[in-house]
Amino acid sequence: MFRRPLAQIAALLVVIATGGALAQHPPGQGPRPVGTITLKTESVPMIVTLPGRAVARAEVAIRPRVDGFVTEVLYDPAKPVVAGAPMFRIDPTTYQAAVEQAQANLASAKAAVPQVEGAYERSRKLQGSGSTPALLEEAKAAMEKARADAQAAEAALRLAQTELSWTTITSPLAGMASIAQVTAGDLVTAGQSDALATVTELDPIDVDMFEPSARMQRIRNRIDTGQITMAKTLDAELTLENGKTYDVTGEIVAPGYAVSTSTGSIDMRFRFGNPELRVLPGMFVRGRLEIGQTQAILIPQLSATRERDGTLTAWIAQEGKAAKRQLTDDGIYRDSWIIVDGLKDGELLIVNGLSNLVEGAEISATPVTIDENGVVIDQPTPSAATE
Repeated sequence: MFRRPLAQIAALLVVIATGGALAQHPPGQGPRPVGTITLKTESVPMIVTLPGRAVARAEVAIRPRVDGFVTEVLYDPAKPVVAGAPMFRIDPTTYQAAVEQAQANLASAKAAVPQVEGAYERSRKLQGSGSTPALLEEAKAAMEKARADAQAAEAALRLAQTELSWTTITSPLAGMASIAQVTAGDLVTAGQSDALATVTELDPIDVDMFEPSARMQRIRNRIDTGQITMAKTLDAELTLENGKTYDVTGEIVAPGYAVSTSTGSIDMRFRFGNPELRVLPGMFVRGRLEIGQTQAILIPQLSATRERDGTLTAWIAQEGKAAKRQLTDDGIYRDSWIIVDGLKDGELLIVNGLSNLVEGAEISATPVTIDENGVVIDQPTPSAATE
């Protein structure tokens, strides 16, 4: 059986563990080649990502206001309803009869008014010549009662007509209606607890987003000290449950003014157009808010390492040697870390040749660039550029 010497096996394992770095640059062969980019401070959007949940802007439970048997279901749950559209009809027979009775009572009451008004006028004119004050007062009281009876009859007629109109149940808002919970022939009662259907307004739709109060305080402090320039408008973008970005921008309609005692967060409400009904109530989404602009240094994510204790570190080319830096970041913008402390303008950040790099190692820095896909590309030399 073929056997390798133990020294060869150990060397092979080291090469495999280091990804071939020792083979690329064996020790003792001069400075180690690395790729670097020059750092600069720039204006960076201050973006926060928040969890959110979609809620209906308006939702109403449809209930009857009069008693009776349902005779028709007048809407299609597969189609949107408009405000005022009829949804259910209750048997109107009893309420139509009540209207006719009220009309008759009103006619009778109105017919009595001219008679008592005439009696009052005659009594008033005969004062001192056959009519006494007592008779005048009696005639006046009879006239006022007749007028009051007519007004009461008018009110009864309006109530009867209103109750008759309630036998056709309409939607108070535009939206999508749920499946009807009753069918023709079912008995319903005024103000019952069970809804006949529910209508939900879905366009536009609201999204509640939850911002940790501690982070909001930090952001406010940075705004007060001028580290962040506040945006003129606070708009939001959404990432849906399938990971797709929703192509409609939302605007804030209700900033939060209270901190939840259970989550320690502030609830902010944003409103989004929803013509295609892609966002439905109850969906969990992620909101992306651009708060403003801040001055920071962007470094590629591949050039920094998150240590076990959570510290973010990166390597700098300094006087021909590698120097490790601890960084303070403020999140991620696109594919870069936003660095607010630990780096300076003009320093050379090592982005290539990082494997097994140690503090104080001699290096030979070569300028490189990073394309939109995060691939390191050597910059052309001046001679190559002129050819």
